[in-house]
Amino acid sequence: MNRTLRLSLLALLAIAPALQAADLYVHNVKGYTLDSQGKLQRFDALLVDEGKVVATGPDAVLAKRAGNAKVVDGHGKTLLPGLIDAHGHVLDLGYALTQADLTGTQSLDAALERVKAYAAAHPDARWITGGGWNQVIWKLGRFPTAKELDAVVSDRPVWLSRVDGHAAWANSAAIKLAGITRDTKDPPGGRIERDAQGNPTGVFVDGATALINAPEPTDQERAAALDTALAEMARVGLTGVDDAGIDLANYRLYRRYADEHKLTARIYAMVRDTGEAFDTITAEGPLDGYGGGFLTVHSVKLFADGALGSRGAALLKPYSDDPHNRGLLFMSPGTMVSKIEKAFAKGYQVNIHAIGDAANHEVLYSFTAAYKTHPEAKAFRNRVEHAQIVSLEDIPRFVPLGLIASMQPTHATSDMNMAQDRVGRERLEGAYAWRRFLEQGTVVAFGSDFPVESPNPFFGLHAAVTRQDHQNQPPGGWYPSQKLSLVEALRAFTLSAAYAGHAEKTQGSLEPGKYADFILVDRDIFAIDPQDLWKTKVLGTWVGGKQVYQAGE
Repeated sequence: MNRTLRLSLLALLAIAPALQAADLYVHNVKGYTLDSQGKLQRFDALLVDEGKVVATGPDAVLAKRAGNAKVVDGHGKTLLPGLIDAHGHVLDLGYALTQADLTGTQSLDAALERVKAYAAAHPDARWITGGGWNQVIWKLGRFPTAKELDAVVSDRPVWLSRVDGHAAWANSAAIKLAGITRDTKDPPGGRIERDAQGNPTGVFVDGATALINAPEPTDQERAAALDTALAEMARVGLTGVDDAGIDLANYRLYRRYADEHKLTARIYAMVRDTGEAFDTITAEGPLDGYGGGFLTVHSVKLFADGALGSRGAALLKPYSDDPHNRGLLFMSPGTMVSKIEKAFAKGYQVNIHAIGDAANHEVLYSFTAAYKTHPEAKAFRNRVEHAQIVSLEDIPRFVPLGLIASMQPTHATSDMNMAQDRVGRERLEGAYAWRRFLEQGTVVAFGSDFPVESPNPFFGLHAAVTRQDHQNQPPGGWYPSQKLSLVEALRAFTLSAAYAGHAEKTQGSLEPGKYADFILVDRDIFAIDPQDLWKTKVLGTWVGGKQVYQAGE
């Protein structure tokens, strides 16, 4: 190559960025993103081409590179990377928004009134289904009963999930239809609540919920639920969700939506358990970035125990408010190890639900055992979903096992009204312990567990930073030593959540080459009082440079 030609090529390379194409130019914004080291960066404008970030920077500089790109004026509003929920339940969110919703009811009477109103509005429904109830908020001191439901609906079955999804409430018609009597045994990993004579009272915990055979949703109902959930996720600024436990029908629905380009958020789906559905799905091989980067199915979700509110979380010592109960372990260590090894043999990441300290202890043991036969699997970024109550001795064990703590900050502010009653102050030192995990170097990925909690990630950011409810209680925050900074919390909802789904090279920040997944919000979250974070409203949501939500439409 002669010297003149070489100099000409070098000159072209030097000006190449200025000539790079762009089809979207967003300017006049207060832009924030994290870089690959997690440092906060500011910018005024964003260039996008073919769904990916070209550059962020000053308006004056990027305007010269925008060419004929479509222009979006941010009107001085704040632009953030799209937020990623590392643990939600997408179809369940859709169902929750269309079925009988008891979320937020403050009393049993209020809940019953909602059930009555829903039944009256849906006279042709064969079953009345829904959920969201929480007897702790009602201050009953007990679970509700079938007889109480019978008073408002007795002509057809009623089946209502508890807010955590680990217990459900039936009326007498549902119990009779299932053939459940005082002679029905508690199934493994489940409990039927009973009266003094042993008769079922109407609430079924964890594995016992399978005894009630509510009708499966139709394909049309599933699609409607997915449409509803996707719209709600876009409305609150979620551009990615890790769906924590899908079945075969859900998998096929996701594939169809990806093929038809109907997904408006990037889905990282975990196959529920390693049974027949897993065998069928894995026979087709894993999906990684399927449908133009919108669907990944390369992980498994297992369950070690239940939930704290229904006393199904498995504890090393009895519940402080129920001294004869240690909760429920869903499987033996041997069974758990076998399931983990089966997933590892297929190359799948394993994510295990563990709430109580006994469940977390069992999960740590099981990963240790499984790594002996599959040492390569330590690189799969395996996760403990919730890691909610962990003994202080077990928390450091996450590090050598390379486990990600997939946690939900709003669980702390929702549970603080009963957590100390359930487990006592001493065990709470290792509960909802985000900072303990971060400081030892564990990757912490944040989510919400919606619809158990609101899908709104700004509720999660607020809880992580303040450890308070929306009434600013308790003063100073609940166990405030575990608070995070806003940058740390934002990272857990962006880069770390992307990392937990093997997607940090394409998602989680607005660095050049990554997907242009971003949101405009109504306030500068780094300039307001942290107590007001939860009030943040999303004005617009873009996924891959395409707007999927605009406030007011």
